[in-house]
Amino acid sequence: MQIHFTRVVRNLIGFVLGAGICAACLAQTWPNKTVTVVVPWPPGGPSDTAARPLAKAMSESLGQTFLVDNKGGAGGNIGSAQVAKAAPDGYTLLITSSAPIVINPSLYKSMPFDPDKDLTPITNLIRVPLVLAVNPSVPARNLKELIAYIRAQNGKIVYASAGNGTPQHLTGELFKSIAKLDITHVPYKGSAPAIADLLGGHVPMMFDSTVAVTPHIKSGKLRAIAVSGAKRSPLFPDVPTFGESGFAAVESYAWYGLFGPANMPKDLLAKVNAEAVKAMKQHDFQKTLADTGSEYVGSSPEQFQAFVKDESQKWARVVKASGATVD
Repeated sequence: MQIHFTRVVRNLIGFVLGAGICAACLAQTWPNKTVTVVVPWPPGGPSDTAARPLAKAMSESLGQTFLVDNKGGAGGNIGSAQVAKAAPDGYTLLITSSAPIVINPSLYKSMPFDPDKDLTPITNLIRVPLVLAVNPSVPARNLKELIAYIRAQNGKIVYASAGNGTPQHLTGELFKSIAKLDITHVPYKGSAPAIADLLGGHVPMMFDSTVAVTPHIKSGKLRAIAVSGAKRSPLFPDVPTFGESGFAAVESYAWYGLFGPANMPKDLLAKVNAEAVKAMKQHDFQKTLADTGSEYVGSSPEQFQAFVKDESQKWARVVKASGATVD
């Protein structure tokens, strides 16, 4: 009995040590085959703006193919769930906007995965401030004038968004709550049709990312009232932030992050993070930041995890207050 027990203990110790060695080997050899980067949105969307230059730079640096695989559906939940169920070996990664990670868990009654338990935050890639833009027919040139105009309309003002539960929608709800305004949300199926109606004067105002509205503001077809970042956008140096206008609590970003499945070995996680941050400093990715008015982040896994936690709590409160749901 003693001999058998000793053999079991020895085998168990060997298994544990072997697992540790295998985890270390995984980090040293990664990547030695194609890495699939799932983007849980249709091709051509904002998440591709971050995913494609990053995948290109990592492929060139590491000498392996990084294949961007668009898996849209259910507000980003389908593709994200696919990564959540994958092996934590670094060969299936996720690049997504904030929605399926910090908004959908409060918006959907049933989720196919738990972002907190089933995914590993690797790094925040970029964050894009939103712009409160109005049709030029709106007689307001700053936030104070716009709020006065909205209040004078006695609940008749609506605002458009790219859809229920999007950062654009919930930033509108955050503004509505903080400024104590009576405005009604009108959801569209994406930014393009919402912007089209804003340009046509069918809706007076909306929040959208600098990526989407910059050309229309530059051409004078829309007027920028305020940006939701902590600092002014280099694309609109003359447009104040909400904080500068007296509403510091209205700080919001459309952000994009890199994730892996849960339980990635620490050595592997550190390597993927380091390689991603290095890729983000390359020319193509930096050009993307400049062209879209986005902010470089490049956080550590620990910093990104803390950021995701704060964002989850923030948007859960906004979703609850707004009563928004998609079920």
